[in-house]
Amino acid sequence: MTEIYTDESGPVAVVGCGTLGASWAALFLAHGLDVAAHDPAPDIAKSLGPAVARARAQLAELGLTGGGRLVVHARLADAVSGARFVQENAPENEGVKRAVLAEIDAHAAAGILVASSTSAMLRSALVAECATPDRVIVAHPFHPPHLVPLVEIVAADAAVAARAAAFYAGLGRRPVILRREMPGHIANRLASALYREAVHLVAEGVASVADIDAALCNGPGLRWAAMGPHMTYHLGGGAGGIRHYLDHLGASQERRWASLGQPTLDAAVKARIVEGVEAEAAGRTLLELEARRDRALLEILKARIEVAGDGG
Repeated sequence: MTEIYTDESGPVAVVGCGTLGASWAALFLAHGLDVAAHDPAPDIAKSLGPAVARARAQLAELGLTGGGRLVVHARLADAVSGARFVQENAPENEGVKRAVLAEIDAHAAAGILVASSTSAMLRSALVAECATPDRVIVAHPFHPPHLVPLVEIVAADAAVAARAAAFYAGLGRRPVILRREMPGHIANRLASALYREAVHLVAEGVASVADIDAALCNGPGLRWAAMGPHMTYHLGGGAGGIRHYLDHLGASQERRWASLGQPTLDAAVKARIVEGVEAEAAGRTLLELEARRDRALLEILKARIEVAGDGG
């Protein structure tokens, strides 16, 4: 009789080991889970190790020093056959991901959850070629997943979603469960709405790219690291909370909504954005900017841990 696994207490397979896969692998290893990795790139064994080591060094600053073992497999079937959970990170191409998920589904043990890291695709489309689609979920992280806690889950039913959420919560992630699928899920839709207006402000010449970025990072971005927009406005409503805010300031929100832009990324707008980003970067390389981002994320996470430790 074939054993059907119903928990995630064993090795994890990571399929697709670019930047995202390396980050996931580091997180699993730091929590003591063995990782079986696979990627079709011919030199993946050489590039994956250093990328995982860099991420694990960052996780060590957060006290995560688990001793999981990393093994790279040339064949996808070998990577997933002994896994108790599979994290797929193939390129954001529906045809590619459908084929990869179908292959994983064919080789993973019965009952194993298969999670797809996709930023915008619908689960219903991705599982079309899977023989057992109900065990395949969307588990969308924000980059880099070893530092950013969010995981957005889309599953066939509530029980599968709850099981996946428990697994990610055990890794210190903050899972959120979508009640129905939506292109871009939650966070990327919110980010897209914000970026649309940021592009509109550039296109209309309201401010420089650097000042638009600064307005967000030094204003609402600080609050949003602590609580979301609904709770932020709840506090903004004073003693009456969100009800008072909506009753008395809702109309001003509607007036702002009416004035929001619908920009297009034509050649002129793209050129203005590129010029502005290059000026803001001030000669710093992508690697330097990435290191600055990761350092900031680490310090924010440390601060959040300290606040939680004080009962916050």
